[in-house]
Amino acid sequence: MKSYLDFERDIKVLEEELEKLKDPFNKSGLSEVETNKISKIQSEIDNKLKVSYANLNEWQKTQVARHEERPKAKFFIDNLFTNFINLSGDRKFSEDEAVIAGFAKFEGKSVLVLGQEKGKDLDSRLKRNFGMMRPEGYRKCIRLMKLADKFNIPVISFIDTPGAYPGIGAEQRGQAEAIASSIECCLSLQVPIISIIIGEGGSGGAIALASANKVLMFENAIYSVISPEGCASILWRDPSKSLEAAKAMKLTANELLKMKIIDKIINEPTGGAHRNKEEILFSTRDAILNSLEEFIEYSRDQVYEQRKKKFLDIGTQKVFKVFSGDTGWVKDVSFFENIKKIFVKFKKELIILIFLIFILFYSLL
Repeated sequence: MKSYLDFERDIKVLEEELEKLKDPFNKSGLSEVETNKISKIQSEIDNKLKVSYANLNEWQKTQVARHEERPKAKFFIDNLFTNFINLSGDRKFSEDEAVIAGFAKFEGKSVLVLGQEKGKDLDSRLKRNFGMMRPEGYRKCIRLMKLADKFNIPVISFIDTPGAYPGIGAEQRGQAEAIASSIECCLSLQVPIISIIIGEGGSGGAIALASANKVLMFENAIYSVISPEGCASILWRDPSKSLEAAKAMKLTANELLKMKIIDKIINEPTGGAHRNKEEILFSTRDAILNSLEEFIEYSRDQVYEQRKKKFLDIGTQKVFKVFSGDTGWVKDVSFFENIKKIFVKFKKELIILIFLIFILFYSLL
């Protein structure tokens, strides 16, 4: 049974009508009139999807990013890679099912694949802890990333998590330290790291595996320091203000690309990645392939320096401030730059004023 979001109610009605017309048990066959009606409804559905998904606000994109039918990390690992060998355990405490990790072949070349997996049904979601990793999950990834670095194997990570698991046990076993160590490990590697944010990129739980040379992001994915509901609860003490929070946080792919937090947007099919998984699969494959090819001629030191420069440059090239409304991100200039602009704009008036002041002062003498 298909799952629909709030803004897809009209589409739901049309698709239910379409399914009834296509039902082979209703009649012995379809008449020409019904065939034409099916084509008409399908065309109407396509148009509504195009319009709806071209004008999504930040909160609606958050809902799409969390869609239960959206392709998960396991889907990409199963379909993009061959000879995948799943590796388990952090050699300190236990295995964390929230992250799938192992070596595989991508287009004939060895890679390390890390995927935060939410699960596709209730049982698998409970098993995977809804994609929320524990300390042992991050330590497993650190162990394997160091192994990949030793044998000069690129790392590919799929990010899809609401955040790291905040349970008491996780805190007791050093959740914050594990996340920090994972970020440090990512930044210290001398092999290329390609990270793809396929759904939710939540807080340190995401950046722990997304401190990469190239950060790619699906068109309707989100990437932020906190969820919109969490932000609304803290700032306004009202979770219903999630839309305002989502707008203020600039968590969409387009906003993050403007700020150079991410490097590329992977376009999704009309209606989201969950409506055409084959198309998004090919788009993702091409994006990963192109990203890896950029580093073919790089030495190990150059790979490290490129990643270091990328993160050090964030926020240093321009200083921004946010304006509410449609003005977006505007450069915030200093006091002296404002004075200079005023002088240039009113140059003639200021010269006349100075001249008049000089004459007045001279007459008083």
